[in-house]
Amino acid sequence: QVQLVESGGGRVEPGKSLKLSCVASGSLAGITVLGWYRQVPGHERELVAQLAGSGRADYSDSVKGRFSISRDTTKNILYLQMDSLMPEDTATYYCNADRQTYYRGSWHRDRDFVAIWGQGTLVTVSS
Repeated sequence: QVQLVESGGGRVEPGKSLKLSCVASGSLAGITVLGWYRQVPGHERELVAQLAGSGRADYSDSVKGRFSISRDTTKNILYLQMDSLMPEDTATYYCNADRQTYYRGSWHRDRDFVAIWGQGTLVTVSS
């Protein structure tokens, strides 16, 4: 059973940086992507960035050029470096482990696989 634990959230001023971490414990066999999502109360959870085992990284348009996803495979830690933070980045950020395949220009979930989520870490960007 995989468990994901996020950390690194907090309150920062606009323009500043934060780095989120997600420690994955347990076997990651069968998992093909690790990602970061975020959610604001009253809104759906949205993809921020995800990283495939192949090394392919994808970002939402709203964070492209400002956020960077990476992974320390020796320690099973997923990171999200967030630079030039804006108030609209305020959200709870969730780590995700899933089984997806990339073909024909898009990602496709394995519907028989139950995605795994962390408990979330709150990021507040405010002056």
